[in-house]
Amino acid sequence: MAIKRTPAPLAVGGPSKRVAAAPLIGTKTKLTDIAYDQIEEAIVTLRIPPGTPISEQALSDMTGIGRTPIREALQRLAREHLVLVLPQRGVLVSEIDVSKQLRLLETRREVERLICRAAARRASEIERKAFAKLADEFQLSSAKKDDVRFIRADRDFNELCLKTARNEFAESAMRLLHGLSRRFWFLHYKQAADMPEMARLHAAVAIAISQGDIDNAGAALDRLIDNLEGFTRSTVL
Repeated sequence: MAIKRTPAPLAVGGPSKRVAAAPLIGTKTKLTDIAYDQIEEAIVTLRIPPGTPISEQALSDMTGIGRTPIREALQRLAREHLVLVLPQRGVLVSEIDVSKQLRLLETRREVERLICRAAARRASEIERKAFAKLADEFQLSSAKKDDVRFIRADRDFNELCLKTARNEFAESAMRLLHGLSRRFWFLHYKQAADMPEMARLHAAVAIAISQGDIDNAGAALDRLIDNLEGFTRSTVL
């Protein structure tokens, strides 16, 4: 079941209208990574809605980044199914499909459980402290009911999990799932989801990993996916 949106031109403005994405953990210096972060956040948080035609020039104007890094970022977003590159027609932000989202969650449960358990086993002391800090960020976003703060903490959490799991095959699989999952949640959460509860569920996973508790990391992840599955099914009732 695809959720249709009327395509609209991408709004482009000067520096005051550029997308301001919070940096991920660590310092990003590669322009392609910075461009990806900003465009991905704009798509996930629906500032660029599903079905919107976009161009390299419009995105360059929006972000203040040159067209070559924008083109490379769009290639990555296409691999993650957030945009569609159509020959001779340009680039469109992909539509949202409920049935595809349920298949995504089926896959995500198995792969992300492996990643969270591996992260709990392999994280360094510095990385465990970073997970503890993210748990605090999730709790704060829950207390303040701050959806954008939660989305940004979730993005950082996902990246840190992939790094600390140290499994390039699981990482490749998860990178195809994260953006689509976060965008679907952002679209529907005000009607069908409990954002503070979702933030608390993420905090529980982060705490388990920070403590090196392998079994509880997997169990906390299962509770999080259970919540997401129930939320996803509720959007079609």
